[in-house]
Amino acid sequence: MVVSPTKSNLLATKRSLIFAEEGYTLLNRKRNVLVREMMQLIDDAREIQDSIESVFSRAYDSLRKANLSIGIEYVEELGFSVEENNSVSFRLRSVMGVDVPSISEIDEEIDPSYGFLRTNANLDQALKAFKRALSLIARLSEIETTVYKLAMEIKKTQRRVHALEKILIPQYKALVKFIESYIEETERDDFFRMKMLKQRK
Repeated sequence: MVVSPTKSNLLATKRSLIFAEEGYTLLNRKRNVLVREMMQLIDDAREIQDSIESVFSRAYDSLRKANLSIGIEYVEELGFSVEENNSVSFRLRSVMGVDVPSISEIDEEIDPSYGFLRTNANLDQALKAFKRALSLIARLSEIETTVYKLAMEIKKTQRRVHALEKILIPQYKALVKFIESYIEETERDDFFRMKMLKQRK
């Protein structure tokens, strides 16, 4: 960074230093908020993964019982009558300037498309458990996408923080020190010359 050691450049460099220090403080704060948010989401993801395992275990247990009690072929036939869930939608929300997905709640109420003839509670329980699993998987995918996007933003923010802390701010400080020293030295020299001129007169 080559700058003429003048008073106007000193003021400009001091302003740039203040701006860089404020930027560092804000980016550091942003990074901390993003890290805190990401760590909370990772904890949530662990809980949801545990719930998914439990729900799938319950769902497959109920399905196995239904297969045994009413027959695999008939359960498979009834499975084709169950409507696909196309109601999943999402919107974007902002976390410290990072756009992350927010998935709509999935309705977990069961409205069987099959009749009561030749069916039993095991089939209903399996349907309910699979609907719950779908809701949990949607929430987990939202969290995992959010964690990925936050991690990318944290990495980018960390690079900026590092550049300010290790490169830009030290450069501005060194430049301020150099210009101040140069101006002080020049003023001392001018003062000494003036003194010598007065003595000669």
